[in-house]
Amino acid sequence: MRSAINNPFNPGSDIVPQVWAGRTRQLDDWRSVLRPRLVSGLPERGRTVLGEPGLGKSALVRKIASEAAGAGDWTTPQIRVPLGSDPLKLVAGALLDLAHVAGLPPRRERRLQELLSRVEAVAVSGVSLSLRAGDGADPHLVLSELLVEIGRAAVQRGVVCLLHVDEVQNITDERALSQLLIALGDALTHRTVVDGPGGVRFERSLPVAVYLTGLPEFEDRAGARKGATFARRFATTVLEAIDDDDLTAALQVFVSPGWEVADDRGGLATVHMTQDAVALLVDLCRGEPFLFQLAGQQAWYAGEDVTITAAQVEAGWRTAQREASAHVERILGRLPQREREFLEAMARLPPADRTLTRIAATAGFTSSAAAGPTSQRLDTVRGVVSRGRPYSFRHRAVEAYLTSDWPAVP
Repeated sequence: MRSAINNPFNPGSDIVPQVWAGRTRQLDDWRSVLRPRLVSGLPERGRTVLGEPGLGKSALVRKIASEAAGAGDWTTPQIRVPLGSDPLKLVAGALLDLAHVAGLPPRRERRLQELLSRVEAVAVSGVSLSLRAGDGADPHLVLSELLVEIGRAAVQRGVVCLLHVDEVQNITDERALSQLLIALGDALTHRTVVDGPGGVRFERSLPVAVYLTGLPEFEDRAGARKGATFARRFATTVLEAIDDDDLTAALQVFVSPGWEVADDRGGLATVHMTQDAVALLVDLCRGEPFLFQLAGQQAWYAGEDVTITAAQVEAGWRTAQREASAHVERILGRLPQREREFLEAMARLPPADRTLTRIAATAGFTSSAAAGPTSQRLDTVRGVVSRGRPYSFRHRAVEAYLTSDWPAVP
């Protein structure tokens, strides 16, 4: 009955899982704010979605893009930036594909044909194009101009154009990052004149949505070094762990009415999950989308009948423990030494004693003021702690790993 073919859980990177949990605010932002405003011609900033590995940044935007495509909007594939690559080449290639979808250019439009030729040069040469004399405008001007043309075509069709650039922390070339952000930002702020009812002409913003996703350190590179311009043009969200209530709600379909799968006789069967199995799975994953999918996947594999029990969740988790540990270790391993020492000191203290003064003394800082910048980064940039009174962990898997035997089960 249950098999690899019909397993609805998928912990793979960037996959939109069938069992979706949480992120209601971010999805509502697209459904109720961003898309309606763009369709109406109102200005909106791009969206930057950052967070530690495993929090579902890319999956979130891929879900949004899937919804957009389902509504008839034009979307790029996930433009994933490998370390050391030229993002301008990648974005240029995606824009050329969008231009084809938009029907650009008409054969009579020589200007657009020339623009596409210039973008094709960017797709070949990237940022280096701006270093060669006689090659015309810088890449950012060319990319922005094409995105504007695609946006104008989207106005005529009544759709939104959605661009998603992933792994943005891998853009290490300052010239390339600057040109990319300026190209995207200029298109987001561009206003075009359109004809309204009764022959009235008016200005409107273009229906262009830009999502950037990546690790928290991107904000340092883009925000601090590019200053207020980036902040004005992009709204940044740092993802946190998902609430247990949202995870429980996502699994409710397994309790009632059940999850439909094909049976061995060519018909349909329904897989259920007991309520104690739901509670155990939610407790084990500590709000981490990756671990939620991992725990669900292994619980599914732990039996073949129509009911997932708590014993099967536990058996599946034993298989997943090593991967769960490695996941949190990768998060901790990415941190600078002082940030990790701060977390380890915080974990050693009883929850009621986790004040900045006590944490700083335990971690070996000379004073609480000296620990201030570290605590601020762990809160506002990484989303791992909350600087309340007392301090607390927002990243519950990190807390469990540092303070208990988790992810082990008896």
